[in-house]
Amino acid sequence: MANFNIVMPKLGESVEEATITKWFVKVGDMIEEDQPIVELATDKVDSEVPSPVEGKVIKLNYDENELVAVGKVIAVISLDGEAEIKEDEEKVEKQISVPEEKKSATVINKKDKSSRFYSPLVRTIANKEGISIDELDAIEGTGANARVSKKDILNYLNNRNKQFVAKESQIIQTAQNISINPGDEVVPMSRMRKLISDHMLMSIQTSAHVTAVIEADVTEMVKWRKGIKDEFLKKYGQKLTFMPIFTEAVAKALRDFPQVNASTDGENIILRKQVNVGIAVALPDWNLIVPVVKNADQKNLAGLATDINTLAANARENKLNPDDVSGGTFSITNFGTFNNLMGTPVINQPQVAIIATGAIVKKSSVMETEQGDFLAIRNKMYLSLSYDHRIVDGALGGAFLERVAKYLENFDVNRTI
Repeated sequence: MANFNIVMPKLGESVEEATITKWFVKVGDMIEEDQPIVELATDKVDSEVPSPVEGKVIKLNYDENELVAVGKVIAVISLDGEAEIKEDEEKVEKQISVPEEKKSATVINKKDKSSRFYSPLVRTIANKEGISIDELDAIEGTGANARVSKKDILNYLNNRNKQFVAKESQIIQTAQNISINPGDEVVPMSRMRKLISDHMLMSIQTSAHVTAVIEADVTEMVKWRKGIKDEFLKKYGQKLTFMPIFTEAVAKALRDFPQVNASTDGENIILRKQVNVGIAVALPDWNLIVPVVKNADQKNLAGLATDINTLAANARENKLNPDDVSGGTFSITNFGTFNNLMGTPVINQPQVAIIATGAIVKKSSVMETEQGDFLAIRNKMYLSLSYDHRIVDGALGGAFLERVAKYLENFDVNRTI
């Protein structure tokens, strides 16, 4: 009578824990191989996990909405359909293959020990924000076994920062009472909305945001795309939007200015070897997700168009894999999709910059020629770059933004597909 342990999988290279959002089975159910048994959620994406075996569910170790570390046994399947669990908790723990970094996850620093488990993400935030082990131990956790989650520590930091500002400015802050009027509807934030809220708040608190704006004349690029898009669709089976062209220009500029293709880790700057460009995608419920085009600088327009279209479609159908939204080194958000001229995007941590593309509009423009100046109708757009002033100064940010604009303005209209 053999049992099979279903363990919490590693949902991406940087993911160390996930939340069980929904069980598709209950104890006593007979299941087939590849049958979905649980839905898991990280701070990036939701995933359904199929069973690798068939048998009878004899134990579910965690409830829905519990946060579980990678490698923990979440369910037990009887392979003959009849066996009952005879192992005690100690034997189950021995069957778990725990990575070495997990075994020491109860320490914030080598000299600071705690009896509580803290994920690597929580420990990184604590170290970065100067939270001592005693202070961390005092935070009330909402995860499994009262574990401190990312949300818990960010909420704590938010409240601590508010208290600090109040103390320094000697302003007594009181909670604001929000009145609910007749006809008002109170809608709780969805899980994704909460994650986005936490991530944006953390970014504003972390980086010194500065935004620069430039206008680019993209007339030749627009003409080329208009003349080639039908042939492109016929040849590659992909629609050629402007985003692959924008991504190509950004990837080239990141190679020219590697200091912008970077991340921060405390007082260290990590210059990324790969150019992995995240593309912000608006979902049907108006939430946002940022799938990543890996090695964007190594792909032609056909490759970029295929990747971008596929990732966007999978995002809207909730079919992204965890790796699809991890590893980004720079991000693009397209305000022009909604006819917005420009915007000031928030940096996608731990990256150091993000660029926004505005709507392409026709404008009268002064053209300088050997015969003199004259007015012409041109296609123009705004590009806005938000960058972390701790890492990127104005000269670097301005030069990078100008380079992206020049790549778009000097688009080779003689290129073939």
